[in-house]
Amino acid sequence: MENLVAVILGLGVAVFAAIAGFDRDRAFYPTALIVIASYYALFAVMGASRSSTLVIEIAIGLVFSALAVIGFNKSLWLAAIGIAGHGFFDFFVHHALVTNPGMPPWWPGFCGTIDIVLGGCLAIRLCMARKPHDLAPATERKRQ
Repeated sequence: MENLVAVILGLGVAVFAAIAGFDRDRAFYPTALIVIASYYALFAVMGASRSSTLVIEIAIGLVFSALAVIGFNKSLWLAAIGIAGHGFFDFFVHHALVTNPGMPPWWPGFCGTIDIVLGGCLAIRLCMARKPHDLAPATERKRQ
C-alpha cells in the first residue's frame, strides 16, 4: 500500500511543482533531495537511537546533500540520479548499514518509491527541456 501512495504522491508533487512553476527554479529538486536525505536522522532522534545511529544517518544524509549541491551547480542530472539513487538506497542498502528504531517499518518502501518517481520526473523534465538556460548550471546562468 505504501508504494501506491508513494507513486500517487510523487506524481502529485511533480505535477504541482510544474503547474506552480516551482520546478523552473534549479533549486527545487536539489532542495528536495536534501530534505529527503534528512528524514533518517529525524527518525534516529525520534527513536532515541544510539548516538552512533544518528552519526551514521547524518553521514549518509551529507553524501546525498553533497550530490544535491553538486547537481545544482553542475548538472541537474546529478540531482535526478541522487533522488532516484536515494530510492534504490532505501530499498537495497539502508537496512544493511544501520538499524534505526525510529523509522516506521513502511518507510523504506514509501520513501524508495517516491524517490524513484521524483527522480524519474526530473529526468523526464530534463529530457523535455526547451529552454536550456533554465536548466543551465549556476556558473553558466551568471554569464547570460
